[in-house]
Order: sequence, then C-alpha cells, then structure tokens
Amino acid sequence: MVEVILTVTMNPAYDMTYRVERFERGQAHRVRSVEQRIGGKGINVTRVLNQLGKYARATGFSDHAFAAAAELELPVDFVHALPWVRRTVVISESDDGTATALWEPGARISNPHAAEQLATRVAGLLPDINGLVISGSLPGGVDPRLPADIARTATDAGVSTICDVDGEALRLAAEVPGVVLMPNAEELQRLTGRVSTTPDEIVAAAYPLIERGVRAIITGKRGHGMVGVTADGAWSATVPDKFSGNVTGAGDSAAAAVIAALSEKSAPDWPAILTDAVATAAAAIVIPVAGEIDRGLRTRVAPTVVVEKLAIPDRA
Repeated sequence: MVEVILTVTMNPAYDMTYRVERFERGQAHRVRSVEQRIGGKGINVTRVLNQLGKYARATGFSDHAFAAAAELELPVDFVHALPWVRRTVVISESDDGTATALWEPGARISNPHAAEQLATRVAGLLPDINGLVISGSLPGGVDPRLPADIARTATDAGVSTICDVDGEALRLAAEVPGVVLMPNAEELQRLTGRVSTTPDEIVAAAYPLIERGVRAIITGKRGHGMVGVTADGAWSATVPDKFSGNVTGAGDSAAAAVIAALSEKSAPDWPAILTDAVATAAAAIVIPVAGEIDRGLRTRVAPTVVVEKLAIPDRA
C-alpha cells in the first residue's frame, strides 16, 4: 500500500512573488516578473514532500476557485467554506536575494458546519495515512481548538502528527499527548513565557511540555540551525554556511522533512531527523518562492550539518 501523508491548511493563500532589482521603501518600482501560485503552509509542506519522494495529499478550507486551481497541481480534498482566499505577497530582490513579505489575514468562514466537516474528513482518512501535518493560521470564525481536536484524533489512532500553529491554537495543541510541535522562536516564547535565545534556554523552556506528554518540540534557533527536544534527549543542529533569500517557506520545508521521517515505521533517529530538517530548510531559503527546494543543495548541505547533544533539565 502506498504511504500517504496528509496536510491540513485552514487558511490557504494565493502566493504572489514580485521580483525587483532592489526594494526601497516609499519608492516606485518596476517589477521584473510576477509569479502567482496556490499556497499556504500546508500546501507548501505538500509540495516539498512530493519533491522528497513522498505521496502527500492536502485538505483544509478553501473556496471553489482555489480548490479547482489546486486540483490541477496536487491531490486535494478541501472543505468549501471560505467566501474568498487571501493573498500573500513576497517582494524578492535580485540584488541580494532579500525577501519582504506581506500577509493578508484572510476571509471569515462562511459555512457554520465547516469545522465538523473538516474533522470528519480527516478522521475518515486516518486509516490510510502515515503522517499528518496541521499548519498555518486560522481564518476568522474557526475555534482555536480545532487543530488540537484533529491532532488528538490522529495521535490516538497512532498517526504521527505535527502541529505548526500559533497563539491559542498552539497552546491547546501543546496539551495533546504524542504531538510534535514546530514553533519558531517567537511562538515558543509566547507559548512558554520564557525568552529562549540559546540552545540550552530553548531546552529549558521546552522540556516541561515534553514532561506533560508532547512527543517533540523542534524550533529554529537564532542563526542557522534547529533545536530538537524530546523525551529521548535534546540536540542542536547547525549548518556552518549562511544562506540568504526567502525564508518564508523554510519552516514548512523543515516540517516536510520531519514528517517524512516520522511516517516511517522505524523508531525515530532524532539527530538524523534534525540534520535533514536543517538541510531541507536551507535548500528552501535559496528559492524565491515558498514550497520549493534545491534538492542538489540539500544533498550537499546535509553532510556539513553539525549536531550537538544538549543536556536536559534535572527531573528533580
């Protein structure tokens, strides 16, 4: 049977990329090229999974036009609950690869039964999937409990599940036993109430959540790399080279690498998973559009990633 990974995007977007020579605030610019594609964090994860050789399917909320456009590219099964789909705009500078992002908040859910329909749809697919990723913001009108409710159903069924959400949705997801959380540094700080700038500080902030049942917390550290905290130990993974470009999809690419590994039947090798996540994120930064990676760069970067084992807090 083909292994399937499911992604959930509740607030999708049309990703617009404007390429300019150099962006200057308050000035008019001639745009060299424009690219529009379907997007949203879960959609980005789906694309990268397909590039990693995994079969991935996308669900979530959308309108009819977005769902039709998505079907031309990816296996999708959306709940039609949005009156329209937002746009995200990335201004990519060819001068040095710097990217500036503008994110619209999105529409409010128009279908009063949308949450129940999405939860039912995911639950029905659980027997046929090996991994689940719930990522991105929530549209207006969606209870922040929905990602946690879906994640709990999946982990209870033995499906490896990542939640990459923020705010109240992240706090509630952190109460789900067995879930993997992938917050960025700011999201982790809001979740734990602790400023975490060093790998050891990240471990100290994250470990109480591990003791309460979270399977793993994987977050980017300031600089280039990631920290993973699990019940089996904690590690810091760093790539020595620095990459500039569009960081918008780096976290989504890392999530794709993590769920690709966790979808396997073998016990997780967390240092190897962190290594691949860091290399895959680096391979995404150099691409102007989110949801794509430079597979050659990923292969070259992986052997250079330095993994260091970190001490976990004394349980006493």
